[in-house]
Amino acid sequence: MLPSRVPVVVAGGGPAGFMAAIAAAEAGPVASGAGPAVLVLEATPETLHKVSISGGGRCNVTHACWDPRALVGHYPRGGQALRGPFSRFATGDAVAWFADRGLELVEEADGRLFPRANRSSAVVTVLRDAAAAAGVRVAPGCALRTAERLPDAGFALSLRDGRRIHCERLVLATGSHPSGHRLAASLGHGLVSPVPSLFTLSLADHPLASLAGVVVDPAELEWLPPAAAEADRPSSRRQRHRQRGPVLITHWGLSGPATLRLTAFAARDLRDHGYRGSLRVDWSGGRSEPELEDLLEGCRQREPRRQLATSRPWPSLSRRLWRHLLERCGIPPETRWADFSREQRRRLVAALRDSRYRIAGRGPFGEEFVTAGGIPLGEVDLATMESRRCAGLHLVGEVLDVDGVTGGFNFQHCWSSGWLAGQALAESLSGSGRASSQPLD
Repeated sequence: MLPSRVPVVVAGGGPAGFMAAIAAAEAGPVASGAGPAVLVLEATPETLHKVSISGGGRCNVTHACWDPRALVGHYPRGGQALRGPFSRFATGDAVAWFADRGLELVEEADGRLFPRANRSSAVVTVLRDAAAAAGVRVAPGCALRTAERLPDAGFALSLRDGRRIHCERLVLATGSHPSGHRLAASLGHGLVSPVPSLFTLSLADHPLASLAGVVVDPAELEWLPPAAAEADRPSSRRQRHRQRGPVLITHWGLSGPATLRLTAFAARDLRDHGYRGSLRVDWSGGRSEPELEDLLEGCRQREPRRQLATSRPWPSLSRRLWRHLLERCGIPPETRWADFSREQRRRLVAALRDSRYRIAGRGPFGEEFVTAGGIPLGEVDLATMESRRCAGLHLVGEVLDVDGVTGGFNFQHCWSSGWLAGQALAESLSGSGRASSQPLD
């Protein structure tokens, strides 16, 4: 049985919804015997499912980026607007919040923060236990169908199964699911059209297929739109999308942090061009042309009798990639350094710094974990996450037009926006008192 009247309803039992509910219940007045102050409705049978499966079952809770000014640079959309929210609740606050509830986070070499237990279940347990301790009522398998703003205040909610609930405050924490966007639209909000973000890229004819499993760190990637489409585009609207970092060669194309970051920042341009164009790849990690020429000339001077295939210009260069580039340049791998010509050197330097590959589309598995788009940030008071269009409505997490790159940044926005909404909800509960709860058949 659910209460027919409750002060706060949170639609969505994901990370942002749980944080908002816990923060509101912990900071608000002590729950009365009449019923819960906060009710979380989750459409699916399992809450916190995305937390459970994230990071390969390990859950990358956040990222060790401690300065809010630097933190906002990891959000392709919404970054600068988040400086205010992150000044109140950012990475250090999230780490302390979880530590206070018994979850220690451990930093890995690349800055990602995982639970010491190395299992996402540890994060799920902490969130569920904190919600229970704060008196939050959680209702899995209960989908919110409609929400109507009442003339006097509050909302009349109807669930998919026909049951109805009245609440004073409503939080939409429905992620990128269309149902949340429809609910927000019905309450007066606009929508920035959602598009996929953070995805891998397939390569046409895949000339790198034999190198699957090779990691190049660092490599530099640049997306080049189809030439015909770019020729018709005003120069003022052209934007270069480049990223540097680890690149993983896969059976279908390219993945790894640099690829995911590139597709996140270029998400809308890639969609507008049908996920076509080409990639310019600098396999040298940003070395200049003179630097590469000096490295190759050094090999020729030191090891004139060795074959090119067995002697790489720097130790971390993948043997398989080096051999591939030799063949790509038409240089027999058994060529000795003493016989390495100036023209071959020119071709090899060009291949190391500027290899081009045609993009055939997104990766084959629909693995994008984040959506770019949602409720425009200009329609939300980011100090409280309350709607500027509908009083008493709060919007948190991925329902907003905010998305971060891989590495824990999307979860960090969930923790920050949920905590801010929770503080505002607690203040409203303290000011208005709690409505009495009645059971709902």
